[in-house]
Amino acid sequence: MTTRTNTPGTLGTARGTALYLGAVLGPGVLALPHLAAAAAGPAAIIAWTGLLALAIPVAATFAALATRWPDAGGVATFTRAAFGDRAAAACGWWFYSVIPIGAAAAALVGAAYIAAPAGLGHTATLTIAAALITTAFAANHIGLRLSGTAQLILMALLIALLTTAITTAAPHAHTANLTPFAPHGTTGILSAAAVLLFAFSGWEAASHLSGEFTNPKRQLPRVTALALAIVAAIYLGLATTTTAVLGPDAATRPTPLADLLAYGFGPNARTITAAAAAVLCLGAVNTFIAGASRLGAALARDGAMPAPLAKGHQPGRTPHRSLALLATLTAIVLTAAVTWQLDLDQLMRATSASLAAVTTLACAAAVRLLHGRARATALTATTVTAAISTALAWYLLIPALVGAAALTYLHLHQGKPRPDTLQDTEPERAPAPPLAQGAP
Repeated sequence: MTTRTNTPGTLGTARGTALYLGAVLGPGVLALPHLAAAAAGPAAIIAWTGLLALAIPVAATFAALATRWPDAGGVATFTRAAFGDRAAAACGWWFYSVIPIGAAAAALVGAAYIAAPAGLGHTATLTIAAALITTAFAANHIGLRLSGTAQLILMALLIALLTTAITTAAPHAHTANLTPFAPHGTTGILSAAAVLLFAFSGWEAASHLSGEFTNPKRQLPRVTALALAIVAAIYLGLATTTTAVLGPDAATRPTPLADLLAYGFGPNARTITAAAAAVLCLGAVNTFIAGASRLGAALARDGAMPAPLAKGHQPGRTPHRSLALLATLTAIVLTAAVTWQLDLDQLMRATSASLAAVTTLACAAAVRLLHGRARATALTATTVTAAISTALAWYLLIPALVGAAALTYLHLHQGKPRPDTLQDTEPERAPAPPLAQGAP
């Protein structure tokens, strides 16, 4: 049987904030303004604003949970403590299995932006996508400390570039571009919100890194607040500027960030955007891989995934086997996306469906685990996330099927040895139940 160690983590506030930003500020800023505008027109601003408002209770809820249970299991640990094995296994599998889809989508977005300025063809674009994914996995195999330092540099460059895009394009805004404001009505706004969930789903990814902080109780609230403030400023600025400057063209041009940067950098905008695409994709994929690989190891440690994957689950160590499985699954998804010619909107909605399921269940767990104002915040996060998720329609079949697979695996391995109880880090709270002892 395996027990959790008290090995201290390696992440400080600066690198931790960079990793959190990498989970939320991903390649969505390259493609989502266009997809949201296509779905809702200028009213996409309502979807952006609404999801930013939702991000506040969601981020606060995950920070509260991660402070009390700083463990690589992240959402699975929280869900286990509230609802037991079966819910935790389903939640963990949802997040672990969606990473290959999200990583493939992110890499394809970045590769398209990188290839465009050079006039590269389809084969070269796919090669670039594979190189981006390989780089992110290699950084994680080397170790989280290197990944966190690289992330700090990447996020600083990214924020500077996005700020430049917003400030140089803003003077060219026109109120006429805001009409007709909602050409597709409420349905279009809900559709935009559904695809935009991709851009606001990083908080659960970062929760798996909570055990890597040197002092989670002190650092996590600070890191969450910093990341949320930066994300809100960037997303609101980008959404408003894209709509007011590009107008109806925002729905038809697939490269809105390059169009905004053209006001400040002229013909060089596409080359600069290509560099930004590499930064965005590496940052997001790096963080999601880091979180998911540790989740896979923690699930294996607790009996919800094959035992060999548990190696390296302790804070400060690298789960190489879990990383190798994720790399294999990502390669399969990328190949399938190319073979079946899946478009970006489909990949992002598929990713959003599973991440929305993870967020909803983890926040519901918080309603049961937390008290007072924190519980009220978690209830708000659960209710609103679940409501928006319904706009994803049949894409919700993906988490349903993955959840069924997780429960089947757990049922087939119920006779296996059990791990020891994983205790809450706060002595005054009751210990969380062990993952592999059945539902309560």
